[in-house]
Amino acid sequence: MEVDQDEVFQRTRLVTDESDKYQSEFKIGRRTYTRQYNKLYYQRLNTLKPNVHEHARRKWEGQKQQIKWTQRVLNVEGPEPTYIIGTIFIDTTAKPSTLEQVEKTHWIASPQEPETYRGEGEEVHLEDESGRIRLVGAAIDTATIASGVVAAVMGSETPDGQFDVIDMCFAGMAPQPARAVDDTQDKLVALVSGLNATVEQPVTLEMQLLAEYICGNAGGSADQRRNAQIVHTIVAGVTHIPEPPLGHTEDPRANDRVPVQGLVAAVDEYLADIAASMPLTLMPGSRDPADIALPQQPLHPGMFTQCKAYSGFRSTTNPAYFDVDGTLLLGSSGQNVEDLARYAMHDESPCQLAARSLLWRHIAPSAPDTLWCYPFTQYDPFIVRRLPHVYFFGNQPTFDVVVAKGTDAQETRVIAVPVFSTSHTVVLLNLRTLECSTVHIGGLKD
Repeated sequence: MEVDQDEVFQRTRLVTDESDKYQSEFKIGRRTYTRQYNKLYYQRLNTLKPNVHEHARRKWEGQKQQIKWTQRVLNVEGPEPTYIIGTIFIDTTAKPSTLEQVEKTHWIASPQEPETYRGEGEEVHLEDESGRIRLVGAAIDTATIASGVVAAVMGSETPDGQFDVIDMCFAGMAPQPARAVDDTQDKLVALVSGLNATVEQPVTLEMQLLAEYICGNAGGSADQRRNAQIVHTIVAGVTHIPEPPLGHTEDPRANDRVPVQGLVAAVDEYLADIAASMPLTLMPGSRDPADIALPQQPLHPGMFTQCKAYSGFRSTTNPAYFDVDGTLLLGSSGQNVEDLARYAMHDESPCQLAARSLLWRHIAPSAPDTLWCYPFTQYDPFIVRRLPHVYFFGNQPTFDVVVAKGTDAQETRVIAVPVFSTSHTVVLLNLRTLECSTVHIGGLKD
């Protein structure tokens, strides 16, 4: 790969980089897992219920036939149309059991994750503080909805005490802060995920080319001119794959830490080369040496002795908010969207499912039912209280982007970031236009 030495390009700098401004939202202090999850569901319902009610009131109470709100699900009586608000719970045999999840966290071979949680024999219920009622009807049988979503359902009680659903309503997209746009120049954020560094091959050729490209040490003048506009790099999970898994006491290699230490040191050196050129943020993922429960906490600082020398390096949570030059980003390493895909009833892309979760105003509604999370008692951090301008999620098979639109002129760019180790693709987000482009590192082609 030839480098053009004729021109020298000055890297664009950020006016403001407050990537850690909202870091405390997903940070957990002293962790204890002795609590029950009922308080998390209680906080979620009570936080989102007013928003759901407002949307339902606008949608149904303004009709010629006034649809009244029944405030408790167990107070529904008779065939008169009404609407109720609560938390969706889907009971199906396809969902993983707790024992299987325990096996998984102890690195014992467990059955494959099912492709879908929905199907024959499922029962969908709506719960509130008074109890639960079973939901039936075509509107609920074909709806893409996950356990844990707070929703309003409109319909009537059937003779056998179930609730026949005609229509549904959700919290809608959250308020969106104004965006400070710098129209004077283009600034790019590089989004990459799934480096999948292993003990056998900590830094692949494609990873080396990626670092050279991002840092402006590869390509011709056109490439270097664009590379100089990259102001921040975000790695959205699955940077390391320690094999054999740490803590697998049945494997005699588990006590040999030297190969894993070599992997960590090599990745640290690799990331430090990027951090020397620009701000770099690292998120943990499903296979990194971090807790499996969301929100995953920052990877241990002891893993980044070289990266810590650079003030622009940050090891953050998964998920995480970023405020980059006045643009609010929300990022995930992808586990929440992958779990939502198992609830899909139609051929919906990961981006469409992620956009749907913004309409639910909750990015991980299936936690803790089918997605592990910390047992919060005072609040639910996965509720979207401020709508991001960009919502990206990593470790996807392919690149994709959609625009999610709200009823109050909100717009969010939803981006699926592909696995780098298989796609060799990096996503470049333009902070001025919010347009995305991709670069295939193998041939440096858009």
